[in-house]
Amino acid sequence: MTQDLLPVTRIPRTGLPAHAVVVGDPARAAAVAALLDGAEEVSYHREYRVFSGSWKGLPVVVASHGVGAPGAILLFQELADAGVGTFLRFGTAGAMKPGIGDGDLVIAEAAVRDDGVTHQLLPPEYPAVSAPEAVLALQRAARQAGAPHHRGVVWTRAAFQPGLLPLFSYAGAGLAAIEMELSALLVTASLRGLVAGGVLVIDGANADELVDEQATGGYDPHREIVAAGVERGAVVSLEALRLLAEAEGDQA
Repeated sequence: MTQDLLPVTRIPRTGLPAHAVVVGDPARAAAVAALLDGAEEVSYHREYRVFSGSWKGLPVVVASHGVGAPGAILLFQELADAGVGTFLRFGTAGAMKPGIGDGDLVIAEAAVRDDGVTHQLLPPEYPAVSAPEAVLALQRAARQAGAPHHRGVVWTRAAFQPGLLPLFSYAGAGLAAIEMELSALLVTASLRGLVAGGVLVIDGANADELVDEQATGGYDPHREIVAAGVERGAVVSLEALRLLAEAEGDQA
């Protein structure tokens, strides 16, 4: 019945697992869900494609939120309404400083709130921070997987393409990567008492001094080195969810 579905994403109001991996691309949601046991598509409405299944015995949701924080935050809010309490965003990002290579993972400790939506919800001084336990679980899972990884602050920015304004208003701030949705998740989680974090696969370089367009041909996220990083990142995300659930059980 339609009254049993939430209005924007059309997911069930009840019955979903409490742990979720959220991604941008609906096709990536299907690819991550393919790693689960007993995966089933729950719903697919607009950019919101949702699966459920289990990872090493842990019931898990995998859902896509599309491109950009204003639409993504609707998924985060409705998943929380449906009972999801732990979120890990698994996405792609551009490197912001030397030493972070294509296909590497960046584990977000916090995010700059330049997302285009959360400043309309609460003052800009409010921080967007990952749950410490999520950061540690992602780091542990990355080490176990042998995945090259880094920790740091990321920049969530609403505009994908550069415009007339200078891109690097945060030059020298030591940011690790730039992406488009994470701060909206972290703010939502903090406001609602949820656990959230994020891990990002580097698919290019955004700092001017890192980009050699003659050598690279410009931005191309469809290279083998990025695909290999995405495969590693999917496993890291799911395993980190299991580690978080295990720790929650230990605390119970």
